[in-house]
Amino acid sequence: MTSAATAPAALDGSRIDGGLYTTVTDFARHTHWLNQPMVWWTSYGAVLFVLLLIAAWWRARRADAAAMAGALSAFAAAAIAFLLNSGIKDLVAEPRPCRALPHDFLLEACPVPSDYAFPSNHTTVAFAAAVALLLIDRRLGAFAIVAAVLMGASRVYVGAHYPHDVLASALVGALVAIPTVLTGRRALTPAVELLRTGALRPLLSAG
Repeated sequence: MTSAATAPAALDGSRIDGGLYTTVTDFARHTHWLNQPMVWWTSYGAVLFVLLLIAAWWRARRADAAAMAGALSAFAAAAIAFLLNSGIKDLVAEPRPCRALPHDFLLEACPVPSDYAFPSNHTTVAFAAAVALLLIDRRLGAFAIVAAVLMGASRVYVGAHYPHDVLASALVGALVAIPTVLTGRRALTPAVELLRTGALRPLLSAG
């Protein structure tokens, strides 16, 4: 079996912005007070996006059917973004920076070679959820965008990804979220209106 480091399609991310990656990880090396908060956020921050999506759904129960359709589509956007991003990772097969730059400071253990870097799943899902939320609830969305930026920054800070990995992830997340929510809101509204009169009413309407 061909290794990730020698796969013909592999992208050497260190040639793109390895220097900037090293600058960020050196910053992490010298900011010990920030290490644990960033490790915690990069590991568990995804929970916040789930809670924000749930909050959007809960608020949509008191709004019209289109709002609920949008809230449901936001969940779909995050799931679709993850699946698409996973496919891109396997196609590009960019080795993690910990393999190209093994002497840089790492806060996150180097994963197995088949766990590729480009793009970042954490960041893609965070931005997909954040952009979807921005389309359906500006207040929740604005907060989520800030949290998504912090998620992307944390992935570089802990040494898991190059900067270009997280920038591409933000783009993938946004490009999935926008059409998914806009199309889903339009396509699902009639179904939500119908289902609000049946057994699913408690999930789709506040009363």
